[in-house]
Amino acid sequence: MAYRRLHSASPARGLPEFPWDRLAPFKELAASHAEGLVDLSVGTPVDEVAPAIRQALCEAADRPGYPTVAGPAELREAIRSWLHRHTGVGPEVAVLPTVGSKELVANLPAQLGVGPGEAVAYPEIAYPTYEIGALLAKAEALPVADPRDAAGRRLRLAWINYPTNPTGAVASAEHLRGLVRWAREHGVVLASDECYHTLGWDPDRPPVSVLDPAVNDGDLTGLLAAHSLSKRSNLAGYRSAFLAGDPAIIADLLEIRRHSGFMVPWAVQRATIAALQDEEHAIEQRLRYESRRSTLRAGLEAAGFRIDESHAGLYLWASRGEDCWSTVAWLAERGILAAPGEFYGAKGAEHVRVAMTATDKAVAAAAGRLG
Repeated sequence: MAYRRLHSASPARGLPEFPWDRLAPFKELAASHAEGLVDLSVGTPVDEVAPAIRQALCEAADRPGYPTVAGPAELREAIRSWLHRHTGVGPEVAVLPTVGSKELVANLPAQLGVGPGEAVAYPEIAYPTYEIGALLAKAEALPVADPRDAAGRRLRLAWINYPTNPTGAVASAEHLRGLVRWAREHGVVLASDECYHTLGWDPDRPPVSVLDPAVNDGDLTGLLAAHSLSKRSNLAGYRSAFLAGDPAIIADLLEIRRHSGFMVPWAVQRATIAALQDEEHAIEQRLRYESRRSTLRAGLEAAGFRIDESHAGLYLWASRGEDCWSTVAWLAERGILAAPGEFYGAKGAEHVRVAMTATDKAVAAAAGRLG
């Protein structure tokens, strides 16, 4: 019997094309370089997972039963302790492990009950999944320079992202205080994607969390913050992340996610505890990225690129003052693959995002080709 769709339209109809599919011909061009491909287009970790984390994963492997969506008390305490050290938030914060941060971003609008006739705001230069989350919830997707620009649009949820992917921009505590005040006045849930929080490079512009008491005066009402171990601890393959913030919202999300089966595997929960309790491996990884950043920045600037923002995170937001696809082609001819800024919104049309997530050898090779 032939397969018959339950609906006349494809389930993906109405969603934009998966952006990285459009890079395929440029990847092929870059791979044809005599010295091989240096892929700086995707921020996927390439360095080893710390031995203590791998050991924790292995020791937890013989666990045949189901994990819980909330995770054990030890995991929740490890998350709270890490958040206190890095954001200053107190024990009143509620936490919830998630199956990586991308599924959270894509599912949060629907899980908050946002739907048709309502809107989700997100930065005008942004990680594409914010838009996808709004579309999956059948809500209006609003790319804006500032969420306050979306006032009057039946706004239910506003995403902010500092440090920003792709630009590496950071926000001051004063700016975040203004956003928190506005969101509460308008009944909007303010969700802050803070996955690059520990990767600030400019001492004069350190990343600040929306959970910081200096931002919210110790009141977490209406606030959520997403964090990930993908970059800090090289755990992208583990899908280890968590959400933190308003206890009432987290409690509602926990019930929804229990019904839906969003469970982080038990062994990953144990590995996450080990990762959060150990700062040494994260410091070592940060130093690797700092060195690669310095090498890439020097190479790009020597080749005539302008580096904008890039105060934090794992990317350099670079421009030659031309259409981003022309820059992608120029780099591909030198065996280097970068992400076109257009992937992140129309305002990125003259930039490329250059990732630091390649080996020291590959980064040095890219810098040499640029020179």
